[in-house]
Amino acid sequence: MLSAEHIAIVKATVPLLEAHGEVLTNHFYRLLLDKHPAMRSMFNNVRQANGEQARALSHRLLHYARNIDRMETLGPVISTICSKHVSKYVQPEHYAMVGACLIRTIRDVLGERTATDALIAAWSAAYAQFASILVGAEFQIYGGRERAPGGWRGLRPFVVVSRTMECREIVSLRLRPLDGGEVSQHVPGQYIGLSVTINDEEFRRNYSLSSAANGHTYRISVKREPGGRVSGYLHDHIGVGDVLSLYPPSGEFTLRDSDRPLALISAGVGITPMMAMLEAGMRAGRAINFIHAARERAVHAFRQHVDDLAVSYPLMRRFYCYERVEADDAAAEGLLTRERLREWLPDTRQLDVYVLGPLAFMRAVRVHLEAVGIPWTDVRYEFFGVASLMD
Repeated sequence: MLSAEHIAIVKATVPLLEAHGEVLTNHFYRLLLDKHPAMRSMFNNVRQANGEQARALSHRLLHYARNIDRMETLGPVISTICSKHVSKYVQPEHYAMVGACLIRTIRDVLGERTATDALIAAWSAAYAQFASILVGAEFQIYGGRERAPGGWRGLRPFVVVSRTMECREIVSLRLRPLDGGEVSQHVPGQYIGLSVTINDEEFRRNYSLSSAANGHTYRISVKREPGGRVSGYLHDHIGVGDVLSLYPPSGEFTLRDSDRPLALISAGVGITPMMAMLEAGMRAGRAINFIHAARERAVHAFRQHVDDLAVSYPLMRRFYCYERVEADDAAAEGLLTRERLREWLPDTRQLDVYVLGPLAFMRAVRVHLEAVGIPWTDVRYEFFGVASLMD
C-alpha cells in the first residue's frame, strides 16, 4: 500500500532523477539483461546501444515520480506502455524481475547514504503499485483481443504470401494465418508484434501495419536499419512461403472516426501507418492532405501507389519534399518548412492532423503547425521513441 510518507519520499527524489536519471537507467538495463538474458528479446539492440532506451526509461521514471500523487494524469502514459507491453507479450513474472533490478539499481547508483531504507521502501511500494496497475490493464487487453473475432492470445504463425520492395530501404510483407482463419480487425495506425529466432536467439519487434484491415491478412513494411539484426534478417532471409509468428495488433496512435478533413504528415518510415490511415480515410469519403518528407526519391516508399490513388480519388491532395531533388521528382526541395505547411494544408483549421517521423522532424513540425494556427494539443502524433522527449 502506498502511504502518504511513501509519496512524499518518491516526490523528493525528483531532483535526483533529474540529475542522475540516465546513469540509473543505463545501470538498470545492464543489470537486468545480465541477470535475465532471455529478456533481451524484448529490447531493440540498436536503441540499447545508442542510449535511446535508457533515456526513454529515465523520462518515464521522472514523469511517474513527479505525478505519483496525481495518478489520473498518467492515463495516456499507462495506455501507451500497456500497448507496447502487450505487443511483446509481457507477463506478470517479468515485472518481478524488473522490480528487483530497479531497486538494486537505486542502491548501487545512489549509495547507502542516499538510498536509505525509507527511500528503498517508498520506491518498492511505488513500483509495486505501478506494476499492479499495468498487470491488471494488460490482463484485460489480452482477454479482449483473444475474444475478438479473428483474435488470439500469444503467438500465431503467419505465412508470407507476397513480398514487395516499396523503395530502396523498405520491404512490405503480406501475411496470412497459417491456419487459414480470419484475423482481428486492426485500427489504422496500429502495429503488430513479431517474434523471430536468429541463430537460436529470440527477438521481439513491433512493425506498423501499412494497409487497412481486411479481415484476412496483415501487411507490415520494414525499413532496413543500420545494425538492425531483425530488419536485416527480414530483408535478406524472409520471402514468400516463409512463416513468421505474430502477436495481435496493438497501439494507441490510431485514426479516429470523423468527417473532418484529414492531414497526414510523415517523414521517412513514418509513412507506413499513414498508408492504413489513408486507405481508411478514402473509404470514409474524407478530404485528405497527404504530406511526406524524405531524403530523396529512392527512399520514398509507396510514392507510385499514392500517386495512383490521387488520380482516382479527387478529394486527396499529396505533397512531397526531398532533401535532394532530381529533375523529374515533382517534389519540393529541402525540408518541410512553415511556409510549405501553410500552403499545403487546407484553409480550415477544423481538421484532424496526424504526424509521425523522427524526433527532429517532429519537433520542427510542432513549431510550424503552432505558427500556422494549429495547436499541438489538437494533433495526434507518434514517433519512434518516448513522447516526453517531444517536450
